[in-house]
Amino acid sequence: MAPPLLNLAGIRLTFGGAPLLDGADLTASAGDKIALVGRNGSGKSTLLKIAAGLVEAQDGELFRQPTATIRYLPQMPDMEGFNSVRAYVESGLGPADDPHRATYLMEHLGLTGEENPADLSGGEARRAALARVMAPEPDILLLDEPTNHLDLSVIEWLEEELARTSSALILISHDRRFLERVTRATVWLDRGQTRRLDKGFSHFEEWRDQVLEEEERDQHKLGRQIVREEHWLRYGVTARRKRNMRRLGDLQAMRQRFRTHRGAEGNATLVASDAAESGKLVIEAKAIEKSFGDLTVVKGFSTRIQRGDRVGLVGPNGAGKTTLLKMLTGELAPDAGRVRLGVNLEIATLDQKREAVDPSETLAHYLTDGRGENLVVNGEQRHVVSYMKDFLFKPEQARTPVRELSGGERARLILARVLARPANLLVLDEPTNDLDMETLELLQELVAGFAGTVLLVSHDRDFLDRTVTSIIAPDAEGRWIEYAGGYSDMLAQRGGKRLDDRKRQRTDANPPSPSSQKPQAAPRAASKLSFKQKFALEALPKKIEAVNASIARLENNIADPAYYERDPGGFQKTIAALDKERLALAALEEEWLELEMLREELEG
Repeated sequence: MAPPLLNLAGIRLTFGGAPLLDGADLTASAGDKIALVGRNGSGKSTLLKIAAGLVEAQDGELFRQPTATIRYLPQMPDMEGFNSVRAYVESGLGPADDPHRATYLMEHLGLTGEENPADLSGGEARRAALARVMAPEPDILLLDEPTNHLDLSVIEWLEEELARTSSALILISHDRRFLERVTRATVWLDRGQTRRLDKGFSHFEEWRDQVLEEEERDQHKLGRQIVREEHWLRYGVTARRKRNMRRLGDLQAMRQRFRTHRGAEGNATLVASDAAESGKLVIEAKAIEKSFGDLTVVKGFSTRIQRGDRVGLVGPNGAGKTTLLKMLTGELAPDAGRVRLGVNLEIATLDQKREAVDPSETLAHYLTDGRGENLVVNGEQRHVVSYMKDFLFKPEQARTPVRELSGGERARLILARVLARPANLLVLDEPTNDLDMETLELLQELVAGFAGTVLLVSHDRDFLDRTVTSIIAPDAEGRWIEYAGGYSDMLAQRGGKRLDDRKRQRTDANPPSPSSQKPQAAPRAASKLSFKQKFALEALPKKIEAVNASIARLENNIADPAYYERDPGGFQKTIAALDKERLALAALEEEWLELEMLREELEG
């Protein structure tokens, strides 16, 4: 194994009450790509800050290889004091770093470098911060929610860039698809302690459930053992005082262990309040259009949304998703065409602009609209504290101001308010932002099983695949197209064409004419794969097999414990070659998967 670049051992930190970190470990070596996961408030960001040297632990050991460079991406980047994005990005470069790398990253992230940091949107600030930490190509990249506020095209580009990088990565993210494609190991922070799985995030949820089941069985066994020992204490005490004292001491230790055990935090209870059933037709739009000055956002779009449909809207930031959503729900009038809403509609809306919540308002006041201590949920009157418990809030938080909540807690609070309103049409604009994995799974089940209709704007590809029945996505010049199925189905129908290929748009000297951009039906019209595609589909399994063999050979080489001491330079070269082969394998498997999905679509 390569010597670690970063090693945290037995990290402890307490802010009063139960320890936030209670013996947490975190190790990163060259080439590692680690997902750091855990519930909201479990201490993931704090542990990452300790690794970056921004927070000091109360106890534990911290080792950073003296020559290793570390860059940390915070959730809220501070750009104060910089008069341009370029100045901010280049401030992260060292004397030996290449400034052209900063320019390359800014271009691919849709920035010119001349922007004023004070005028940036949340997504633009996140892109600038990413360029700043990635430009030096550090030995270790610590990324806290790197995909927040990014559109799908940038997320997919970032996946490819991080897969290629030689930097060791430690990522915190709630984007499951992103973690699955980038990481090769998972560290789970739970109740102050860490467990490591040397597999990517795709294996995490099954492993986590097994760990929790085993823990529950062990705790149950401990409880039964205490009952047996207490029975002995009452009826089986003998004259052998020394033996009795030892067993009594063991019993007291078992009681202490049972009493102080921190069980896993429960899951939120997400249930939407039912409203009377809407009409069969929910929304009908005919040739609607919307422009702002010379910019056409929506042009000639038509759709029929019926009761039970779950429709996802996707596209780059600024493409007009929210504008289209507002027109479909009647909040914004179209410039041309018409929108007809069905009868008996009860709409509940989750707005992505969570900063609209008054930060001084208490949780109880926000949930009840200031109408006392009770609210009505599904026709039943409930005390606000009881309802808060369904969303994992503690009773003492009822009088807590909203400003004291973390991003994940604020997301749960807003969900709690939206789901308390009777509705047969849910309008959810970026509902997955800041939710932990467990709450995300429950929201996914709620949306997929909702008896009414759902309109959903999201950049979470996995969430879309698991919930929606169709996708509305932008084409060219304000045109939007509706595709059956989820996000992966949409990509297959587009022949793998992404929603926004920034690099192609920037380098194409002869862009296609509008007439050549119009039809999206070309991939559907083809009856079979091209010769080139068919040949690639047949050849890729052999290439994948060859790369797997090469990876196995390299892994066998570095398994020799004496290799590093015997030939450090050769060891590092082998590590680099292994990383390169793994990237090649990921690219080949991705290419094969896209072609296989296209083949199934054409033949099905």
